[in-house]
Amino acid sequence: MTLSGNQKRKMRSAARLYAVQALFQMEQSGQTVDAVRAEFMDHRFGAVYDGDELAEGDPDHFARVMEDAVNYQAPIDQATDRALVAKWPIARIDPTLRALFRAAGAELRDTGTPPRVVITEYVDVARAFFPDGQEPKFVNAVLDHMAREARPDAF
Repeated sequence: MTLSGNQKRKMRSAARLYAVQALFQMEQSGQTVDAVRAEFMDHRFGAVYDGDELAEGDPDHFARVMEDAVNYQAPIDQATDRALVAKWPIARIDPTLRALFRAAGAELRDTGTPPRVVITEYVDVARAFFPDGQEPKFVNAVLDHMAREARPDAF
């Protein structure tokens, strides 16, 4: 079966949401990246809960974001700290946002996806977790700063 461009985009978007959830779970539980990645691949991608089917994620994109977020966590966190307002180091922000910034930071390291796409996608992830809050605007501002620092040539 050949996937359309729209199906591929939806799978990549789902993979980003799952990556944020998985990074959050790793931080909260202390599980390894391998254990969490396997759990998500086996039990989350396309699973059905209470009659609702979860989206099928792009497993390669999910794995790449997870690996890069873990392998480059220190420089990603440092870039996030530089983008945050003074007196608000990454350790003080919501753990869901911390996971989101790590996933987005991992993608910003990869030159395959344009920074504007990364920003838009992760702002959408923030809306999924915080539908009524100011977090999506905050995420947009922080990721814009991180993207300009990581890939100034793309702006």
